[in-house]
Amino acid sequence: MIDKNVVKKIVDQWLEDKEYFLVDIQISPDNKIVVEIDHADGVWIEDCVELSRYIEDHLSRDDEDYELEVGSAGLGQPFKVPQQYINFIGKEVEVMDAEGRKVQGTLKSVDGNDFVVTVNEKVKVEGKKRPVKMDVDHTYQMDHVKYTKYVINFK
Repeated sequence: MIDKNVVKKIVDQWLEDKEYFLVDIQISPDNKIVVEIDHADGVWIEDCVELSRYIEDHLSRDDEDYELEVGSAGLGQPFKVPQQYINFIGKEVEVMDAEGRKVQGTLKSVDGNDFVVTVNEKVKVEGKKRPVKMDVDHTYQMDHVKYTKYVINFK
């Protein structure tokens, strides 16, 4: 089986001096290699082709045959790396916390492993009979949520 660290090293070499970043590498037992990259402005197919050729130039099919797929992290798919959180600051996201509760709001900030989502929700205010809609900040840790993903709006 092809070593994931070897593929990562090849991808990291290609990524040098580029604004792309690695999201994920998966290698199945039958040597199907799936490489996901991303960029703040989206991923161009020409760059996926270039990376694919770069990997093929640095892996020998004589040593071990493989299937290679290079693509972008899908829009609307759960975030896998901190850079994806940073790229979506100011955008609407959905978070499912560790207890299975979903919230939808604006990704306000990212600080290390922590991120803040501003949610417009009903809050009981002292002196008012009914709850009032207000923006409330919720802080989460990337490694303590089930997922966070960009919400695609067709408005």
